[in-house]
Amino acid sequence: MTDFLLELRCEEIPARMQLKASDDLARLFTEELAKAGLKPASIDSFVTPRRLALIARDLPLETAAVSEEFKGPRTSAPAQALEGFLRKTGLTQDQLEDRDGVWFAVVNKPGRATTDVLAEAVPAVIRAFPWPKSMRWGAASTTTESLRWVRPLQGIIALLDGEIVPLSIEGIEAGRETVGHRFHSTGAIRIDGADDYADKLRAAYVIVSHQERQAIIEAKAGEAAAAKGYSVIEDKGLVAENAGLTEWPVPLLGDFDPEFLEVPPEVIQLTLRINQKYFVLRDAAGKLAPAFICTANIEAKDGGVAIVAGNRKVLAARLSDARFFWQQDRKTPLAEQAKKLGRITFHEKLGTVADKVERVTKLAEWLAREGIVPNCDPVLARQAAELCKADLVTEMVGEFPELQGVMGGYYARAEGLPDAVADAIRDHYKPVGQGDDVPTAPVTVAVSLADKLDTLAGFFFIKERPTGSRDPFALRRAALGLISQVLATELRFGWEKIIEEATTEVGFRSLQIEFENRGSAAEQALSELIGAKSAKRRLSRDRRFGVDPDKFPFVQGNVNDAVAAEQDIFMFLIDRLKVQQKEAGVRHDLIDAVFALGGEDDLVRLLARVKALQSFVATDDGANLLAGYKRAANILKKEGVEQAEAISLSYEPEKAEADLIAALDAAEPQAAQAVAAEEFEGAMAALATLRAPIDAFFETVTVNDADLAKRTTRLALLARVRDAVHNVADFSKITG
Repeated sequence: MTDFLLELRCEEIPARMQLKASDDLARLFTEELAKAGLKPASIDSFVTPRRLALIARDLPLETAAVSEEFKGPRTSAPAQALEGFLRKTGLTQDQLEDRDGVWFAVVNKPGRATTDVLAEAVPAVIRAFPWPKSMRWGAASTTTESLRWVRPLQGIIALLDGEIVPLSIEGIEAGRETVGHRFHSTGAIRIDGADDYADKLRAAYVIVSHQERQAIIEAKAGEAAAAKGYSVIEDKGLVAENAGLTEWPVPLLGDFDPEFLEVPPEVIQLTLRINQKYFVLRDAAGKLAPAFICTANIEAKDGGVAIVAGNRKVLAARLSDARFFWQQDRKTPLAEQAKKLGRITFHEKLGTVADKVERVTKLAEWLAREGIVPNCDPVLARQAAELCKADLVTEMVGEFPELQGVMGGYYARAEGLPDAVADAIRDHYKPVGQGDDVPTAPVTVAVSLADKLDTLAGFFFIKERPTGSRDPFALRRAALGLISQVLATELRFGWEKIIEEATTEVGFRSLQIEFENRGSAAEQALSELIGAKSAKRRLSRDRRFGVDPDKFPFVQGNVNDAVAAEQDIFMFLIDRLKVQQKEAGVRHDLIDAVFALGGEDDLVRLLARVKALQSFVATDDGANLLAGYKRAANILKKEGVEQAEAISLSYEPEKAEADLIAALDAAEPQAAQAVAAEEFEGAMAALATLRAPIDAFFETVTVNDADLAKRTTRLALLARVRDAVHNVADFSKITG
């Protein structure tokens, strides 16, 4: 058994591509070997900015001989079918076997030298490599048939048991020489085999393991920070990125002028991290420290003094720009900045960002005024919503789009606006992903809900809905954010009502745009429409517009779009709820079971019912009741009984029959009352009392009795069982 070393050396590979490329190399190589029946004991893969490498352990010197059998066409099949089969197998007709009128081919493949397999596999891997972006280079790049690679490929090492595997691609011959560090090493480095590869490169100031470079950066950065009484703000992504930028990482501590700390800390952190790839530090009090750690790629003779000085100079220029933006932006009040939002198109069918802000403002104020968001001042909600997007036109957010909302909060506080308004501007985008903070302050909640509701209503209204993996407007994220907000703050309301309000605003603005686009001919109609709105006769359930639908038929289309959007948005929210709750261990079929009953559009109550149901079906009583329900439902379905009939006993009931009637008489009102009082565990407890009577009924009573009166009564009794259970959930939706 032997080891195989492969190195593909090129110009600098972007850091963001390296780890996936390392995994892809191991995967593609394994797949190519598998085609020839080879399987290494293990594969170690490596990546640095200038090379991809792997070591395949314990490969045999040759593949085993294999015999494969292929079933072909019938012997009576047309000649063309036989000819195609012969081409596929590479055999002649006299080499086939006739087995009961069917041709079979047995293809014997002799063993092959592993060297030959590798000589074919490596070029195949190189040509099939899935780089996110790749290029052609040199004279060969004039043809589309030339090799594509992430950066120009410069050398290949291919050694099996220390011997060169003869292969080439695009004129690059495999050999045993590589190069070390760009500055600390000169000349070619001879590699004898897999065992000395990592050690010889380490001697040439190249650490081939990405994971080892990450560990060095984390450890030495921590040591450098601690020496000055600081600590590094954890950032795994930045550690990986720095490891991808260096072959010999050397973390160095630098500092910057403390006066720059007047700029919001988020700005400094982004400047350090995004622009410069520096690590951010905290002081002993937990505040942002006027220092940074950069990662050099060399062991400098002066200990890094010149490197740090150069980085400090570049950082000072960056922070000076940030401070200038901070100072300039504060000279213009947010209310003035907001006036510029009319220049930014939100969506061609939904108007400008100013239009969106107008809709969000009305919706946020309405949520507060209606008490849907408790303890929320409508005046503050309106003010916060009016200014929530104003920072989009500031210099700072233009430079750092990631700080939208955050900078608005700082500017609002700087000009003396109420804290509730500043906080709402800062946090109204939240939550933006799993694990993100969910705001609970009333004004923030109102603006956050309004913003996300308007986004959903708008894009569903214009039929720009997510399909498959396509979700260009992040509507799934908006829906999950809404759900998280509602559940975290336990807001109690009917979704139908607020979705209608959101689509009302979107639909009305859509009509305005439509009328405006039709020019002077629609001027009177638009005037009537605006008048209708001011008189509160806008787009709503009664669908009164103050506009002649015969003259302007697109009005009815607008109504239809709004109605369809309202229905689809709620179903979309339920689907997202299933996704979110699945991660929390809540079964999606139980959500379906509760939702299927209809009339439940309070997500807090719905989820409380689902959790009580999940606890119940996990018990013996719940599992047995579910089995009894399904048996009853199957009988009723087979007999075509859809509704429960009144039970009229014209005969002496059997004991189990009478016991079930008595149990239902007690359980039905108890379950219904418990559900009405939102005591869902109590409702489950009431249903649990039916378990034993139902079991006994099925054990001793014949439902399909020859006596028509008995049969009719017993079917009605089973329908009562089904309906009693439906007080809590539709058990037919529960799997298992």
